[in-house]
Amino acid sequence: MRRFAFIDADKKIYPIESLCRVMQVSSGGYRSWRTRPMSQRQRDDMVLLAHIREQHKLSMQGYGRPRMTEELQELGFDVSHHRVAG
Repeated sequence: MRRFAFIDADKKIYPIESLCRVMQVSSGGYRSWRTRPMSQRQRDDMVLLAHIREQHKLSMQGYGRPRMTEELQELGFDVSHHRVAG
């Protein structure tokens, strides 16, 4: 969740409880988010992102979303334009 990531990034500057109040989440929810293992979708997204970065570099930053989707599909990933753009 992006709210928790924002809190995590700024916790050295501001108290966690204050950040949670501003972001309208519970501090318990934040702490649960910190200790929860990464989901399979998050792990898959990290692998996909690594391949996107590699293909982007290999294409000399020339591939757009349609071509990147095609390249990833050729590599065996089951992705759509929406997932690549996300």
